[in-house]
Amino acid sequence: MLTHKAYKYRIYPNPKQRQLIHQMFGCCRFVFNHFLVKWNETYAATGKGLSYNTCATQLPGLKQQFEWLKSVDSIALQSAVRNVADSFERFFKKQNQAPRFKSRKHPVQSYTTKYTNDNIVIDGNRLKLPKLSWIRFANSRACEGRILSATLRRNAAGKYFVSILCEVEVNPLPQTDKEIGIDLGLKEFAVCSDGLRVANPKVFRKYEQKLAFWQRRMARRNKRGSNWQKAKQKVAQIHEKIVSSRHDFLHQLTTKLIRENQTISIENLRVANMLKNHRLAKSIADASWSEFARQLSYKAEWYGRTLKVADTFAPTSQRCHVCGTIHPEVKKLSVRQWECPSCHTLHDRDENAAQNIKSLGV
Repeated sequence: MLTHKAYKYRIYPNPKQRQLIHQMFGCCRFVFNHFLVKWNETYAATGKGLSYNTCATQLPGLKQQFEWLKSVDSIALQSAVRNVADSFERFFKKQNQAPRFKSRKHPVQSYTTKYTNDNIVIDGNRLKLPKLSWIRFANSRACEGRILSATLRRNAAGKYFVSILCEVEVNPLPQTDKEIGIDLGLKEFAVCSDGLRVANPKVFRKYEQKLAFWQRRMARRNKRGSNWQKAKQKVAQIHEKIVSSRHDFLHQLTTKLIRENQTISIENLRVANMLKNHRLAKSIADASWSEFARQLSYKAEWYGRTLKVADTFAPTSQRCHVCGTIHPEVKKLSVRQWECPSCHTLHDRDENAAQNIKSLGV
């Protein structure tokens, strides 16, 4: 099966390359904001927006008006125009909010360029990008397939990364007869119907005090001073460490589950509603259940596995998986073990829920 796969690497530009990267950030941001103004003005006057082709035909004239736009990657500017059109298309489909102007003060900056005429090449630990020539990068894993595009990004911690999108042939994993149901929780991240229990890493809790310390320091310092910038970067580095640790845990777990099981059943959790519980919101956000489900979904599609989802309102914790009797008292989160009033089976709350999710998944 042909699919799109992105390979993310950290790059190490020299001072001249960093200057060029920042210049391309600024030019792409300028083009995006320019056509966003045009789009809004046209929509207010006529009730209709602009298409990508209409904006793209105006780009050469914009380059004549602003000569400095000619010194950067032209494909990156075209991608910025495409981003305006795509943003409005998603907005009218109610997939996201209306596009907003890009700011140079935003800590995360990026631009995208497409592959054409071998303008993106990987050679060992060197990467060739348009206008930047050869740049050193951490070649942590082999980049497979046909290169389609490259997105260069500077994160809030000041590090530079490139995400190379490739078209890859993914082969399904060998078939297996094993099925599993997974109950997600906070005390333990996952309890599986086969008895596997996965501890909750609680990554945010490990760095919470250190993060609060540097956030207090940043709040006390003058925003115009260099010490505030140092504290801000330290906060960004801690957040980056939290995100990286969490994603590493989720990728290892989801890959293990996909390799070992043919059918995986999970519960359809409405995380946005659950976050309204202020006593548990921090722990729920730290668990990152939505990202876990997202990774399982695309990996199951890649490798020929089946992902089933149980209904949100199914009483998976309250129903005895042996006889089907529903015990309302189990609705209280404090009840961790209970005995079925009908068949007198002693249940562990989470293991019973995992068994029910396995049978209810559709």
